[in-house]
Order: sequence, then C-alpha cells, then structure tokens
Amino acid sequence: MPTQRQRRIDELLREAIGELLAREVVDPRIGFVTVTDVETAADLRHARVWVSVIGGEAERAATIAALEGAMVFVRRELGHRLHLKRVPELQVRLDESAERGTRVLRLLADLAAGREPSLPPEGETLPPPLPRRGATEVGEAAGTEPRRRRSDRRSRRRDRATGRRRSEGHAGRRGGQGQ
Repeated sequence: MPTQRQRRIDELLREAIGELLAREVVDPRIGFVTVTDVETAADLRHARVWVSVIGGEAERAATIAALEGAMVFVRRELGHRLHLKRVPELQVRLDESAERGTRVLRLLADLAAGREPSLPPEGETLPPPLPRRGATEVGEAAGTEPRRRRSDRRSRRRDRATGRRRSEGHAGRRGGQGQ
C-alpha cells in the first residue's frame, strides 16, 4: 500500500512527465501519448510510467521504444524542475485498460441489442463472455436466494445482557423495549 508521500510523488511525476512529453519531447515516432499513472517503489528509486497510446500494434511498439529512449531526457529535466532528493529511474509500460474498457462496453452494447458479441480483435487479451444459462434476470442467477437486507439481519441479533433474541429492530444498548 503506497504511503501518502508516494501518492503525492506519483501524482507530481505523472503531471510533470505528461507536460514534458507534450511540450518538450520532439520525436516523430512518439504518437498521441497520455500518461495514465505513475507507480513509484517504496524506496523511490524506481517508477513505472503507465502510458496509453492511440494507434495500431506497430505504432504502439514504436512509440514505447521511442519513449524508453526519451526517458533519459525526461529524467534529467525532472531533476531540474522538481525538488526531489532523488529522481526515480523511469520504466515505461503500456496501459491497456482503456482498450479493455472499450471492448467490455462494446460487448455489453451488443448483448443489450440482442446481437451476438463480435469476435475479439487481433491480439485481444480478454476472453469473450459466455452466456449464462438459467439466469432469470440480469445480475441474478437462477436458484439462488436474494441477499438479506441489513435490517433483516439486525432483527435476528441477540441481546448481550439477556441472551434473548431481539424481536424488533435495533433498539440501542438495552436490547429492545418490549421484551
């Protein structure tokens, strides 16, 4: 679990790296890149920079390779701009969560319209969802009991002092008035 200091440094690095990539780094191989997250190690010596790249698989690979080369420049510029004791070593990682989310939304839209889900695109990492058998409603499987509400559970509690069951909902520390 990252500490509050790590979270502050992660956010500071994300904003500064995004600004540097947008304004300072001039490389034709770097396409449209968004820095989605930065995760620093506990000792603040290493950081993973998660980026989202728009384009095909070849464009993504070229952009990631160009970004890895540009991280030396970015790290030096961060050292000049930020007041940190040590600027972490930056490792670029491709963030595919936006593509996965788009794929899930497309599948849900197909299912809602009554169409069969489309085939996954080349290189898709998520398997297509399987239709549920015997489901009565969306989100409820057949043959299962509905979950009890908290108020139902509360009425079945026992009074600590007397050991008797409470007959009416929660009545404070005394355990019910009419027992």
